[in-house]
Amino acid sequence: MAQHICSLKFDADRDGGPLAVAPGEEYHLVPFPYGSAENYDDENMHAETRDGTRHPFPSDPASALIQPGHDAWGRLYGMIQWEVASGGEATELRDQFARDPLGKTDTTCTEHRRASPGMQCFAKSWAIFVSPDVPLGLRVAHNASGSLHVVLAEFKLEYDA
Repeated sequence: MAQHICSLKFDADRDGGPLAVAPGEEYHLVPFPYGSAENYDDENMHAETRDGTRHPFPSDPASALIQPGHDAWGRLYGMIQWEVASGGEATELRDQFARDPLGKTDTTCTEHRRASPGMQCFAKSWAIFVSPDVPLGLRVAHNASGSLHVVLAEFKLEYDA
């Protein structure tokens, strides 16, 4: 068996500024750049071009996806750092992993957290079955009165096949 890893990182300082997340109940996919210096993708699970279509970061929601290369028991990891922007303090910050987030979404490892003083930094991990037919994404939401910014995020999939 070989270990397969897709490790993605978004860094606002390097990747064009923070990601603005509008307030409300709707979750938003976190997009990730392609080929970034800190990304690792041995199986091209985060390909900019899939099925003959280009999916540019950050404008195309598909730039948020990891497409597993095999059926396997996978381990997901996520890390989100929020910077509170103008528009009101959030009392709840939310994040989750999603299977098929651009189709028939099935979510797992959903967490709702109270905001604390200062920058909001959260990490999570979860194990699930993964399949090449089902892309994966990291989603975030909040309940502030205005947009908040994600300044750093990581999304990783690891499995043996």
